[in-house]
Amino acid sequence: MLGHGFLSYEKLTATVYSFIIAIPYTSHKRTFMQQLLDYLAIIAFAIVYFTTKDIFLATGVLMVGVTLQVIAYKVLGKPIGNELKITFWVSMALGGLTLLFRDEAFIQWKPSIVSWVIALALLGAHWIAKTFLLKKVLGHALQIPDEKWKVLTYGWALAFTFSGILNLWVVENFSMDTWVTFKLFGQMGINFFYIIVMVVYLVASGALSEAQLNEGQDPDKNGDEDDSAIANSSDGSNK
Repeated sequence: MLGHGFLSYEKLTATVYSFIIAIPYTSHKRTFMQQLLDYLAIIAFAIVYFTTKDIFLATGVLMVGVTLQVIAYKVLGKPIGNELKITFWVSMALGGLTLLFRDEAFIQWKPSIVSWVIALALLGAHWIAKTFLLKKVLGHALQIPDEKWKVLTYGWALAFTFSGILNLWVVENFSMDTWVTFKLFGQMGINFFYIIVMVVYLVASGALSEAQLNEGQDPDKNGDEDDSAIANSSDGSNK
């Protein structure tokens, strides 16, 4: 049973949406262009594959797309988050091996490796640095005790671990067409589901109140400070 902090359906929906554009590892103050850039590479990959049925050509397009995404962030003067850095380097490494050995297995492993690296980053930051990466990014929108950040850290680490395992299961048991479709829509669906689980957990535990949401969802409040803090945390954790 949800506690006294239970929110209306409209407020819960608004909260879920705010987290969709904030997770993982991005600022809530993001332009439409930034959000579009995050999906262009994978969309281009899927379009090229389904048009040509050539996984190697699609892999090359994906590598170019991710590279252009990084360049675009630099040109726009926006911070490059940890997830994009991980995606870039894994895409270059496994994409390069895919083209070099003409073996699609390398690129099919990419989503799993990216997911597992993010899971390890979440857990490593907590276990070694005694900090919460989620708090660094979402602290502007959520004022909750550290014990709740700990639960969210383990929860998201579990979600990314599961996502990586699920990707390999799809690779081993379904066709390339199915895998490409899963790559395009599956990860997004998993993230969306886990965001809902996270919000419901916070509301049910009484950690998330309507007053906190009203305070945390102001899109103009501390926006520039948030971008700067995220950039600094991203650079620091990748040294």
